[in-house]
Amino acid sequence: IDIFHRAEIKRHRTYFDRLLQELNDLNDGRDAYAINCYQTLCKGIWDLCMEPRILDYVEDIVGPNIIAWGSHYFCNLPHDGKYVPWHQDASYWKLTPARTVTVWLAIDDADEKNAAMRFIPGTHHLGHLKWRQAQGNTVLKQEITGTNQFGAPVYDCLKAGQMSLHADMLVHGSDPNESNRRRCGLTIRYCPPIVRA
Repeated sequence: IDIFHRAEIKRHRTYFDRLLQELNDLNDGRDAYAINCYQTLCKGIWDLCMEPRILDYVEDIVGPNIIAWGSHYFCNLPHDGKYVPWHQDASYWKLTPARTVTVWLAIDDADEKNAAMRFIPGTHHLGHLKWRQAQGNTVLKQEITGTNQFGAPVYDCLKAGQMSLHADMLVHGSDPNESNRRRCGLTIRYCPPIVRA
């Protein structure tokens, strides 16, 4: 879904670049994935979470009463070697019912070469799937096994300024970024007020 035109997303990219540089300057061991749940601390992230063009699409799914409860920049640097294992977002959250929709806003272009996110269509209808502790150089620590039985994955290729939305039960992940290009996206988590911790 097209959200921001080229000049707008360039401003958002510059804002993220500044946040990442400030984080790197701290030199405290955090990496490019560490800007997580700062939407109440950083005006630029808050403004993205409250963007009416995004909220219009979210409202179609969760209704008019919307809670923006989380955000996370997934910044996959060139050749960083990390991957996101197959997982369902809802397995990480102690929320009931599972009704969170995630916006994935492309800060950079995302394609197969720089590790665009992949989905396994239809898996959001299967309920909670069994997972194990992920091994290796991973961003997240849960991994669903045997995903080949659920069908072929599809790449979520997006241009900077576009977004996709996915359900918290949809199986998804991404490969390591083996390219010379960064792949950064901002995830924003929204749910209706019937969801409880």
